[in-house]
Amino acid sequence: MKSNEAMLSSAIEPPLRNILDFGMDTISLAGTLPAKLAAVREAGFSQIMLSARDVVGHPDGFEAAVMAVRNSGLRVTGFQVLRDFEGLSGNLHQYKLDVAKSMLEMCHSLGAKVLLVCSSTSTHASDDADKIAADLRKLAMLALPLGIRVAYEGLSWGRIINEFTAAWDVVLRAGASNLGIGIDSYHILATKTSLEDLDFFDPQKIFLVQLADFMWQEVRTAEERMATARHFRVFPGEGVHSDALADLVIRLDRIGYRGDYSFEVFNDDYQQMPVATVAERARRSAIWLGEDVLSRAVPLPDQIRLRRGELS
Repeated sequence: MKSNEAMLSSAIEPPLRNILDFGMDTISLAGTLPAKLAAVREAGFSQIMLSARDVVGHPDGFEAAVMAVRNSGLRVTGFQVLRDFEGLSGNLHQYKLDVAKSMLEMCHSLGAKVLLVCSSTSTHASDDADKIAADLRKLAMLALPLGIRVAYEGLSWGRIINEFTAAWDVVLRAGASNLGIGIDSYHILATKTSLEDLDFFDPQKIFLVQLADFMWQEVRTAEERMATARHFRVFPGEGVHSDALADLVIRLDRIGYRGDYSFEVFNDDYQQMPVATVAERARRSAIWLGEDVLSRAVPLPDQIRLRRGELS
């Protein structure tokens, strides 16, 4: 008769055991929040990145959305997204501060440990690096009592901070323990930012990595960059930048990054497809990254539990 451990090991197919570090984002799927959560779970994922719109758009209200997330059994990778926060003054600053407090409260209620913040695109924001850093430090201090980490991401169309290297510099300037960076592969590919400096990053200050590809070699204008980002991303392995994506993931693994990867794929076509079909596409991407790119050994169940405990 098989032991409980042996039964558990045989019950989990090897490909599924290799995608524990990868998760989906609700923005990739059409339909209701419960339907999205079920599709992600049934595809074999154990975590979900939540979009604020999906949560507040629940027909039965926010508390029902929180209950749906909890009942799904999925771990929440993070909560997104706070935009155009830093560098403001006067009434604009106070307004964004109130928005940030509300998002932090939702993040906490959902059990999310990471709030994603995108670099500002506002023409009203200061370009003073010290002001930007001070505002991010203030946000981090608000998040600290709630046990939330703030991941700052450089949008490729950000007015001041538009590359992950610039985001890294301002995070270091801010000097808050729960403030780190979020890396989004789309923006790296769109700006063709070199990955060489990544070797000098502290992996403990990388709080989130979001992965996506797209179907053309380059984006020639800012307008095309934004349109591609918002409508035409595809899952890793589906686009034309597979080698560059593989290089990014391998470099992150090599410097010691052991955090989460989330597929942030905005795609209008996927919004017209069944959620199970889209989730299966994401599953294939996770298997490609976990088995073909990283060539990870399949962990034993006890090792899975240990790793999840180390990351919590």
